[in-house]
Amino acid sequence: MPTRVLLTTCSFQDTPGPHHLQLESQGFEIVRERGPLTEARMLELAGDFDAFLCGDDTITRAVLEKSRPRLRVISKYGIGLDKIDISATKELGIPVLFTPGVNHTTVAEHTFCLLLAMQKNLVETANATRQGKWLRITGHELWRKRIGLIGMGRIGQEMARRARGFDMEIHAFGNFWPDDVAAQYGIIRHESIDSLFSSVDIVSPHTKLTKDTYHLINRERLALLPEGAYVVNTGRGELADPAAILEALDSGRLAGYGTDVMEQEPPAEDDPLLAHPKVLVTAHIGSRTFESVPRQAKKSLDNLLNFLSGSGPIACANGVIPSDE
Repeated sequence: MPTRVLLTTCSFQDTPGPHHLQLESQGFEIVRERGPLTEARMLELAGDFDAFLCGDDTITRAVLEKSRPRLRVISKYGIGLDKIDISATKELGIPVLFTPGVNHTTVAEHTFCLLLAMQKNLVETANATRQGKWLRITGHELWRKRIGLIGMGRIGQEMARRARGFDMEIHAFGNFWPDDVAAQYGIIRHESIDSLFSSVDIVSPHTKLTKDTYHLINRERLALLPEGAYVVNTGRGELADPAAILEALDSGRLAGYGTDVMEQEPPAEDDPLLAHPKVLVTAHIGSRTFESVPRQAKKSLDNLLNFLSGSGPIACANGVIPSDE
């Protein structure tokens, strides 16, 4: 019986690259779905696969229990693990592989893309010229603005490098602190998130979604920002409280909210963030480039193949060590 793999990540499937030939050459039985899949859909599929090659599908304890004993491994395309019940994978002995170090440059670029578009009123004026209007709105510079980075991992560091190019004053908060990068770019370290919010004009979170970071951008912290501040979110939608964001936009506390991520993806058509004139939403495409996708795809596929063959390196996120079988 051939190895049966559930492939759900749309970026992997839609973007050209050598990963397609690499996967197809393995002789696997590949079932393709268009993720991210809900728990209900995952439960319908669970139980008939040796491996998941997944994106941001909802993989709960119920899904995992129904997937056993056949499911041997989960290979995550990407680094975000909040949609997977990691504690359940540990209990059930299912390794979860992931792809750190492959998308930090493109996510940082997209973050600045959103930020610059908001500062320069890019979307509104570009749309106006398409309609034959010559709309000239006065914007803002990023030069020497104060940016607050939450998280100093790979993406946070790439953000700092780019912020320095705009001669921005860089503030940051994070449990992980790269002293060399902080010294090179003159990053001001904060001991609390509240301290960071009270010191900057722009907030950009680049941290994992956990119970402690859920809605870390909330009403109380937004009140610490100066009038006319900006928030740009390319991490997870759940890092920001949407109700608090809307209140801050309407009050003028926030001049703009740019996000590549939503609490529900795709969002409901009547989600008020989509229609707000001060909000810029992209469809979770921050790491979806012709350069980044093949890197992520190859890493996720190499992880999977190396695990199944029992040879070669793997990047394991949950500490489950494969047994010798």
